[in-house]
Amino acid sequence: MNKISGWLIGLSKGWLVVVSIIVFVLFMIFVLPGQSAKAEQYAQGSGSPDTSFYYTPEKLFELAETYGADGRQAYVRARFSFDLIFPLVYGFFLLTTIGWLAGRGFDLDSRWRNLTLVPIVGVIFDLLENTSTSLVMLGFPQRRLLAAQLASIFTLLKWIFVYGSFIVLALVFIIWVYKKLKHGS
Repeated sequence: MNKISGWLIGLSKGWLVVVSIIVFVLFMIFVLPGQSAKAEQYAQGSGSPDTSFYYTPEKLFELAETYGADGRQAYVRARFSFDLIFPLVYGFFLLTTIGWLAGRGFDLDSRWRNLTLVPIVGVIFDLLENTSTSLVMLGFPQRRLLAAQLASIFTLLKWIFVYGSFIVLALVFIIWVYKKLKHGS
């Protein structure tokens, strides 16, 4: 883990952090609202598994039924277009920003530098969630119970690690500011 986090910190150059922030902000302003509106159309006010913190397999089956055939197809298309890109966008932003701050906030031998790996775990669970929910939607009306159970677990873990990444970002930012103020540079 130390080698991977060290490598990621080494890649996290200042210019790359700036690019990741710009891409993240532009994505949040221009792409996310349109995708949310499309998702709301096929969800018919029922919500989406991606935005829930936790749901049961039964709730996922109810959503699949509510979406209808066209809504389920639109959901799956979104998971393998927009929702492949979005985890990469927020992952890129979190990874580079946390990496850059951790590289300046922690000593070279500090295990705290491994916090740079938290966003990777969030992205992995996001992609696993997309796959398992898509299997449920594609198979409906057949109930793919294992896929639904995994989807609910992956969603919960995704949010724990994504929210955790933003907490890590805030903490490493505070540590970086503290170090800057302490050393007066």
